[in-house]
Amino acid sequence: MEDSVKMDRMKTEQITAMVDHTLLAQTAVWEEIQQICDDAMTYRTASVCIPPSFVKQAKEYVGDKMAVCTVIGFPNGYHTTAVKVFETEDAVKNGADEIDMVINIGQVKAGRYDLVLEEIKQVKAACAGRILKVIIETCLLTDAEKKEMCRVVTESGADYIKTSTGFSTVGATFDDIRLFQENVGAQVKIKAAGGISSLEDAETFAELGASRLGTSRIIKILKSKGADHGTGY
Repeated sequence: MEDSVKMDRMKTEQITAMVDHTLLAQTAVWEEIQQICDDAMTYRTASVCIPPSFVKQAKEYVGDKMAVCTVIGFPNGYHTTAVKVFETEDAVKNGADEIDMVINIGQVKAGRYDLVLEEIKQVKAACAGRILKVIIETCLLTDAEKKEMCRVVTESGADYIKTSTGFSTVGATFDDIRLFQENVGAQVKIKAAGGISSLEDAETFAELGASRLGTSRIIKILKSKGADHGTGY
């Protein structure tokens, strides 16, 4: 029984270590951002993913105890490249450790993968060595377009391909993670985001190849169960 409890705890800790603990609601206030930072440090998540306007305050609050991730071109992706580059530079200056950018979906629909590739490269350069995750909003793309975006993200030098913003029609699906795993370059990691609502789903996404999970619900579930992962940092 004790061994089983230890195994369950180890498995849960492995999942939480993959989580980008996320709060991107338009109505978010500092007290809520502060709370997810506290929860992220307690449960030792990979990062907190928050709006750009809170990055400086959050980084000052967590220091080196937690990675701060923010979003660029969010949630629709149709900002100009110059705006996305400026947003990225500003986020880095404010202390962001990781950047999640949204592609220009209209350019994908028009078959202008050359423009999408160039934009990602420019944002990657603006990251100045920080981790870049590329959100392709899978629910709006055909499988053929998703495969092309696997190629583009691989060629771009980005660190991750990410399924979704969580602000469109559907979030991450198991099929999309399978498609990514089969088509993305070996050096590109996978982030599943949007609609991950249970530990069981999170575990399945991980088994299929995701190494990051964008979600606000996993930590809430653990808190509701009274899960004790120590005091963190």
